[in-house]
Amino acid sequence: MKKTIIIGCNGQLGTDCMQVLDGADGIDFPEIDIADRFQCLEKLDALRPAVIVNCAAYTAVDACESDPACWKVNADGPKHLAEWAAANQAFLVHVSTDYVFSGDKPLFEASVETDVTGPVSEYGKSKLAGEQAVLESGASAAILRTAWLYGANGKNFLKTMLRLTLQNPGREFKVVNDQFGSPTWSHTLARQIAAVSEARATGIFHATSEGHCSWYDLACAFLEEMGVEHHFAPCLSKEYPTPAKRPVNSILENARAKQLGMNQFADWKKELQMFVTQCGDFVLKEVEVI
Repeated sequence: MKKTIIIGCNGQLGTDCMQVLDGADGIDFPEIDIADRFQCLEKLDALRPAVIVNCAAYTAVDACESDPACWKVNADGPKHLAEWAAANQAFLVHVSTDYVFSGDKPLFEASVETDVTGPVSEYGKSKLAGEQAVLESGASAAILRTAWLYGANGKNFLKTMLRLTLQNPGREFKVVNDQFGSPTWSHTLARQIAAVSEARATGIFHATSEGHCSWYDLACAFLEEMGVEHHFAPCLSKEYPTPAKRPVNSILENARAKQLGMNQFADWKKELQMFVTQCGDFVLKEVEVI
């Protein structure tokens, strides 16, 4: 058992993990269904990985409020993976979220790994249950909480804002300016996963870019880096009510990774610049095709 298996390899983060983690193999739904215990354990028995990286999740936050399937994927799924890892001495890396917190911490004060959790949405509750299942399994495991993820692959906020702007030249779009977090490039998160995996570092880690901004700040910064004319106006969350409550303060501090000397992240503006330099043309072509 030497190989690493990335579950959810076709998603935004999984695609980058496949590029970053040397020699890793990938698998995705329906070839593996982590919500189905028997199928999941049977597939892992056949694969015999030494390291499991779980990038699979039900991430449609608003849909989670009414769809119990989110619990099967976000809570039961990690439980099944951890069960197999514990029984087979494998190392599990599980990706979690800032939504395990209430977001009520004083603005611009970052949450650290030891802070008390208190999710306010079904998505956050299901992800916290997944964390707890991993921690209680006895498996050798790391849990990486990330936030405001973007990348070259899959859907994300940056691509949405770019597409809307290109499809509606001159139109003004309102963007929420009273929620704050740390935008995170999926490629750097993949590097953080690799660092934690190589060190077999266990426990909970926060894994986001340094610094913070609002969604409005992020949209403006991205379009400026892309050199695309845009017309964004700041607005309040209450102007766009959603089924799921969003944390007002999603800022995370990578305290444990820094303590262990393995923090891979730079300031969010620098990360965004690197993303545009490396992936901007690809994203632009993809958005224009859509």
